[in-house]
Amino acid sequence: MNESHASVLLLGAAQSEKVGLRLRMANRHGLVAGATGTGKTITLQVMAQGFSELGVPVLVPDIKGDFSGIAKPGVMSPGLERRAAAVGLSDLVPAAAPVVFWDVHGQQGHPLRLTMAQMGPVLLARLLNLNDTQSGVLQIVFRVADDNGWLLLDLKDLQAMLAHVNELRTEIGPRYGNLSPASIGAIQRALLTLEAQGGADLFGEPAVMLDDFLQTDEQGRGVVNILHAERLYRDSPLAYSSILLWLLSELFEQLPEQGDADKPKFVMFFDEAHLLFKDVPKALVDRIEQVVRLIRSKGVGVYFVTQSPLDIPEVVLGQLGNRVQHALRAFTPRDQRAVRAAAQTFRANPGLDCETVIAELGVGEALVSVLDDKGVPTPVERVLVRPPASQMGPLTAQERRELLAASPLAGVYDQVLDRESAYEILRAQAEQSLRQPATPPAGRARKTAEPGAALGGMLGSMGRAAMRSIGTQLGRQIARGLLGSLSGKR
Repeated sequence: MNESHASVLLLGAAQSEKVGLRLRMANRHGLVAGATGTGKTITLQVMAQGFSELGVPVLVPDIKGDFSGIAKPGVMSPGLERRAAAVGLSDLVPAAAPVVFWDVHGQQGHPLRLTMAQMGPVLLARLLNLNDTQSGVLQIVFRVADDNGWLLLDLKDLQAMLAHVNELRTEIGPRYGNLSPASIGAIQRALLTLEAQGGADLFGEPAVMLDDFLQTDEQGRGVVNILHAERLYRDSPLAYSSILLWLLSELFEQLPEQGDADKPKFVMFFDEAHLLFKDVPKALVDRIEQVVRLIRSKGVGVYFVTQSPLDIPEVVLGQLGNRVQHALRAFTPRDQRAVRAAAQTFRANPGLDCETVIAELGVGEALVSVLDDKGVPTPVERVLVRPPASQMGPLTAQERRELLAASPLAGVYDQVLDRESAYEILRAQAEQSLRQPATPPAGRARKTAEPGAALGGMLGSMGRAAMRSIGTQLGRQIARGLLGSLSGKR
């Protein structure tokens, strides 16, 4: 490895030869795989802090609650000193990375909220585990809200819209498509389940802004955004994966083309990546594959973290040029297939039997292949992973509170904002309707309203005020991106 220190993220050493990830190739994505307890978390910590030191902000989900130590300098024990010396880091200095903590529930980090409009109908259907028919109904609900300028911000907005379209489904149907009460009821029940799991914390305002994830500190180091996901992953794995997909979508829609650059603009890690593809309709997998393929031109590197390469669809796996494979155990036929699949994904090294070595790797060892300057995978090497400069293991509760209090985002998202949106507009219209005396038709039954007429009549002064608050969205349909969230071109 002859590149300068500033252009390479050191991963470890193979036979005393340093092995590192070339920063120019870091946006070609990657895979960190291996069985539980083989050292994936430490590899993640090394990579996240390495990107940070080289000026690249990152996002890392913390599912087990043991990643926060990256915010504190490590303690060089004799064992770590020996490991550092073995990989050529005799001058390793303990150091912390700049960190921002996020938490959907606002307990272990700054509240991470999205609006319903930001999430969009595609990802929301995934979050609610809806079937194709129910997903189509949800698309209609969003379209009706978009066409009328009614903001969808939180759970009660969507619940109000579902009740509204159910009441007027005979008028809405001819224009937008049929709406069955059974499908509407299924969505309403799914929302109640999400609410019982704490999903109300996820939706609302102030909503997180993409720029908050793209910060560097005064020393030019990239901020490590840690999404505390212990409770989120336990209670709602679909919510966890949907948040990461939302961020991927936002990066794709909003960031400009970057072309070939010296380093990525942002790197995100997808821990427990199998959740992104489990029971996912092929259409959504195709969209994810398209975003992953195209987003590298925006300067974004995506690194999937999982137990086995078999967890990743082949069409996505083929785009992951940088590979770190920790040990796999071949106890079952599926395990054996996973070992073979992992071995076959590497560029062969004549002196290394990958299929045998994968089962023999110790904790903190990995098979590594990275892209060279021409974008060609290097022959696989058995690598001793370097130790991190930061603390291995979590912070104390007091240390986390102190970092949160000193965060540049302290207080920005703490206070919930509940402005006028679909729920308030529809409630006001219902109250106005109750106040107006009914006018019985003279001599014959009242004629059924024309398609869309009932919707148009509901736009009173409160509806116009809501439309003014949309700003650039006024007077046209809201633009949505590949994964259904609001497009950056809006």
